[in-house]
Amino acid sequence: MDEVASTEHPYEPHLGDSRQYWRDMILGVNDGLVSIFLLVAGVVGGQLASRQVLLTAIAGAVAGAISMATGEWLATKSQEEVFDREIALEREHIKYHRDSEIEQLWEMLGNIGLEGEPLAAAVEQIGSSDERLMQSMKVLEFGVLDEERRSPWKAAWFSGVLFLTGALPSVVPFVFITDTFIALIWAGVLSGFGLFAVGAAKSMATKTNPWRSGAENLGVSLLGAVLSFWVGRAYDATF
Repeated sequence: MDEVASTEHPYEPHLGDSRQYWRDMILGVNDGLVSIFLLVAGVVGGQLASRQVLLTAIAGAVAGAISMATGEWLATKSQEEVFDREIALEREHIKYHRDSEIEQLWEMLGNIGLEGEPLAAAVEQIGSSDERLMQSMKVLEFGVLDEERRSPWKAAWFSGVLFLTGALPSVVPFVFITDTFIALIWAGVLSGFGLFAVGAAKSMATKTNPWRSGAENLGVSLLGAVLSFWVGRAYDATF
């Protein structure tokens, strides 16, 4: 039976060490693709010259990357500090209020389906060691696994660098093309390929249809770009 199962359904490994940073990677590159293209679409709609559009795109890319990196660093560092404080407090609870923690253990293990003798045996085994109790409470109460903890520096790096990477398709055309509308078309084509690719790549982790995921990502961003362009046109017509 095991041989049949392993043949028909081969073992598929998890994402591994990168799992906790997928949010930063997808958000970083997608935000770079979308926000900078919307930015250049808006200023092209506002009739800015090619060099002005290029300066705007470069400034937006650099500012966005710094903002993404510092914001992700601060958010991740704050979250990790919250976990550290909660874990330190949990150690105090185990030291001074052990009976209360054992009662919580009974309840949490019961909530995941253990009952009767297996539940009693699990509580006895885990509760016989302060360190086992601590590690179990970290997972059950706070959802914290040491190997899943996020590094603020890695999160910042992924967000900032990938934002810049995503911004490139909207910046490069304005380096070589002086006609802003033609450059915008090229930026749209390159960004569109990038957005579709990011949506399809996301499906590798979510195990969804890559074509649908890519099309959704592209479609939502295209609507935003059209809106941004006409906002720029409206500004130019008004002022």
